[in-house]
Formats: sequence, C-alpha cells, structure tokens
Amino acid sequence: MEKSVTSENPLTIGQRFRGFLPVVVDVETAGFNPQTDALLEIACIPILYNDAGEFVPGPAFHAHINPFLGANLDRRSLEFIGIDPFSALRIAMAESEETALKRIFKSLTEIRREQKCSHAVLVGHNAHFDLSFLRAAVARTGTKNQSPFHSFSVFDTVTLSAVMFGQTVLAKSCIKAGIEFDGKEAHSALYDTEKTAELFCYILNKLTPHLLDSLMTDQ
Repeated sequence: MEKSVTSENPLTIGQRFRGFLPVVVDVETAGFNPQTDALLEIACIPILYNDAGEFVPGPAFHAHINPFLGANLDRRSLEFIGIDPFSALRIAMAESEETALKRIFKSLTEIRREQKCSHAVLVGHNAHFDLSFLRAAVARTGTKNQSPFHSFSVFDTVTLSAVMFGQTVLAKSCIKAGIEFDGKEAHSALYDTEKTAELFCYILNKLTPHLLDSLMTDQ
C-alpha cells in the first residue's frame, strides 16, 4: 500500500537528523575575522518536509545589522559584497546585533519545537565561516541561552556539492542542479541563503528517495 503523510501521521525533521533542525545560514561581513570584523547581514532558512515527505526550504528570517561598537570595516570586503554600512537607506532598516539575533532565534526556536528537534544545526556553503561569525555575535550579545544552534556541528554544502557534482562553488553547484543563479544577486545574505537552501534540499531529495517509506514503516 502506498504510504502518505497526513495530519494524523506527519513527519517531523526531528525524526531524520538525530533531533537536529537544519537551518541554512549565510552572513555578509566586513572582513574575515569574526572577533574584530563587523557582521552586517544574516539570513536563516529552516529545512522542513512538505506533504509528500520531500525536503523544502521553510520561511526566511533576515536582518541587516549595524556594526557593533569598535568593529573593523575592511574596505576591500565592503567593496566585494557591495554593502555601504553608512547609507541612509540601510541605517533606516538595520538592527543591532542583539535585537536581530533575538528576533531570529525566537522564530527558529518556535519551528525547532514544532519539529521536535533538540537543536538547530547550521547549514552553509563553507559553513564554519558562517558559524564562526554567528558564535562571535552570540558571545558579544550574551544571547547564548536564546540561540538554538549547536555550538560546533554543521552540514556543509561545499562537501555535499563536491560529492554530488564535482563542484565546490555555489553558483556552479546550483547550475549543475538545475537551479537558477543570478551572479548579480550574489553576496546578498538572503539570496545566497535561498539558493543554498534550494541546493541542500535538491541534494537531500536525490540522495534519500526512499526515506519517506522507511520512516513511515518505523512508526
């Protein structure tokens, strides 16, 4: 008999990743040192199941962030990512690190609980870079107790893409997967997170086509 996911037997992400909720994260920064260089933008997208038991990107949570007091702003990094921290438009919508992180963490924690997960695990393209800046911001803002993220575990789409496509560059990996990628939009945290989430879901769905049947059999 064909198995299906219904409201009576919904799948939760907690059944799949040892109680971890995968959350795709991308940060834009004013340098490479998480202790001294400003975190300027962050976007997070949790990975969920759809009604057919396929992995899909969930809602996006995004923030422009004001540089913390005394933060270093490397000119070359700013030129590369195309962010002007002092533009009037950006200043009008930017939040402090603490406000942004608390808001995003609260939303992710609600989803983590719904999905019966104990922690969120950061998914990223070169994931340890994003995690290092996230951990530094958490330490600066004293939000460790609010953060849903595991302190060191990550899922890295660089490794997965290398195995799946023989590619390590995000844009090339997306193209191999048939995912549209606009180079002009790259280095926006929200855009890169959306594309990384699409890529991660594509790889998971290709690598685990029989996952739904096995999970439903175990219930």
